[in-house]
Amino acid sequence: MKTYQGSEIRNVAVVGHAHSGKTTLIAALLHAAKMTPTQGRVEDGSAVTAYDEEEVARGTTMQNAVAFAEWQGVKINFVDTPGFHMFSHEARAALLPVEAALVVVNAQNGVEAVTERVWKYAEEANIPRVVVVNQMDHPKAGGGGGLSALIDDLHERWGRNCVPVQLPISDAQGFHGVVDLVTMEAYHYTPGGDGRGKVTGEIPASLAAQAKAAHEALVELVAEGKDELMEEFFAEGTIPEEHLIAALHEAIREDRIFPVLFASGLANMAADHLLDFIKVYGPSPIERAPFAVKAPAAQAAAESGSTSDAKLALRRVDDAEPTALVVFKTMTDPFAGRISFFKVVSGIIKNDATLDNYTRRGQERFSHLSVMQGRKAVEVAELHAGDLGAVAKLRETLTGDTLGQKGAEIQIELASMPEPAMTYAIEPKTRADEDKLAPAIHKLMEEDLLIRFFRDPQTSEFLIAGAGQPHIEAIVSRLKKRYHAEVTLKAPKVPYRETIRGRADAQGRHKKQTGGHGQFGDCKIRMEPLPRGGGFEFANEIFGGAIPRQFVPAVEKGIVESAARGYLAGYPVVDFKVTVYDGSYHDVDSNEMSFKMAGRLAFRKCMEQAKPCLLEPIMKVEIEAPDEFAGTLMGDLNSRRGRVQGMDTRGRTTIINAEVPMAEMLTYGTHLTSMTQGKGNYRMEVDHYDIVPQPVAEKILANAKRPVEVEEE
Repeated sequence: MKTYQGSEIRNVAVVGHAHSGKTTLIAALLHAAKMTPTQGRVEDGSAVTAYDEEEVARGTTMQNAVAFAEWQGVKINFVDTPGFHMFSHEARAALLPVEAALVVVNAQNGVEAVTERVWKYAEEANIPRVVVVNQMDHPKAGGGGGLSALIDDLHERWGRNCVPVQLPISDAQGFHGVVDLVTMEAYHYTPGGDGRGKVTGEIPASLAAQAKAAHEALVELVAEGKDELMEEFFAEGTIPEEHLIAALHEAIREDRIFPVLFASGLANMAADHLLDFIKVYGPSPIERAPFAVKAPAAQAAAESGSTSDAKLALRRVDDAEPTALVVFKTMTDPFAGRISFFKVVSGIIKNDATLDNYTRRGQERFSHLSVMQGRKAVEVAELHAGDLGAVAKLRETLTGDTLGQKGAEIQIELASMPEPAMTYAIEPKTRADEDKLAPAIHKLMEEDLLIRFFRDPQTSEFLIAGAGQPHIEAIVSRLKKRYHAEVTLKAPKVPYRETIRGRADAQGRHKKQTGGHGQFGDCKIRMEPLPRGGGFEFANEIFGGAIPRQFVPAVEKGIVESAARGYLAGYPVVDFKVTVYDGSYHDVDSNEMSFKMAGRLAFRKCMEQAKPCLLEPIMKVEIEAPDEFAGTLMGDLNSRRGRVQGMDTRGRTTIINAEVPMAEMLTYGTHLTSMTQGKGNYRMEVDHYDIVPQPVAEKILANAKRPVEVEEE
């Protein structure tokens, strides 16, 4: 395979809402570039970037995938991304190794919830955006209001800088091609062809006036950014084609213009023109701004007040710079083992090179240096600054690690991961499954940074957390298919607590005589509630040696042990204070065990009088959904005993902040998807504990086993 310089490379993330046709569009582009003999399809698993068994089974992308096309002397790396809201963190991660984002918009539905979110991610990362209106061959393309309504919607959401650089050629028979508004040429296509069109200079008569007006609008918008272009525009009434191409390339790179193109991935129409557009107008890696990096030398320079070395905190994408790369994805292949996907940030990496892992303080050898075509690795001799590559079987390297040549240490940070939204209890079906479970899950955690696996110390359950129910179900399916570890999913136990609302005073007296030395312990305690979150406090107010000093800690220990077992339903008792103020002892029969038992007895007697009640965890919940679902969501939160704390509007999205009991949120992800047609998403975390209402508490207590302590007085 040819070696490509940084100027000959284009790295593009293909982002957008679910079912906008991203994977199919990439399959069409690869076929048009003759990288595949036939066009791959998502339905049968033949699409290059849809190779994961779970993705094929579910018909949706769940993880980033990489493919490349060689097109007229340029190598274009595509990063396919998920479109479901719960996997949008993958789309965000895909923006690090690329210089542009193809924002795919479904021609029927227009801009959807995740489209807006990935646009925002690209904006935050300063990544140029190209809008591709896909599925133009669909009978309902353009939605109810037609193409003009879709363009108006783009203007309203993202500004007038969203400007068409093409016009679709459509009639009653469907979509036939596009008009290039820069060269003013028409491209005609045959549905289901190889994606390569027939170029004609003649624009259909029905589009001539519209194309002329759109060309002038494009020229004017491009000229706005540059004084010399404005002068040329006013002097000649237009801008020559060669000047327009260079100016448009610069405007796209500087985020001043967001071009809009039209295509059909499934019918493979306008694919060659899209490849041409990426080649001519897409920024190359060497044009991107330097990477902001953490560098020890730069930090030392900043502390010493020197400015000459402070530039080390920026690393240019340049072959002449020291070799450095960042791992942005890890994949586990059943045959090749762990495959690390990386971006060459600077320098040139050659096959069999040995690099330092700056993150883990080790060395790695890059044998069989490759570029990935979906799951297939294509070996290469070297990769230049800006390119994307992969290597198998690195010993320690994981996603997020920075590697490079010795003595030029830097650290590049990936975008932060959101917290998991849903947690399930996981239970191995057999002892053999239990042995396989932890190693298998840790391999999956290397691939997907959002997965969490831990043991709840309070309920002793193994818990697995992920982005939502489909995410966790996919994890369980992979455990079974890849690692032959079968598990059962259950809703996790809600970690209820118990507390008191009143004060109480009681005596605990433990006396046991069995011949020889007996047991004797006697204590009097006061119990009172503490504010929520107060935990447990113990005070000693004994005077005159009613209980010897060495036995007081035993009283406390007995109370703490009893509180951990609970009183009402076996949940830990919290937020209370105990004061031991009196008691008695026996010179021979008293010991630590006796006073520990006395403390337990006193605690339980106090609990009988102190108005015990249940506490439940209250979650702080943030829900994002299109405006039209706000009323439905508010009603649903009320039915879940939720308290809405506030609402905010961001564009056409409503953000609801609420406090809702955890018990009501265990299956919320599934209901939210149903209520919002998959357009809503939510985040939640434990905020505080609150008293469970009496009717709800009665149901919980009816299903719980009350702890029993067998003690003798």
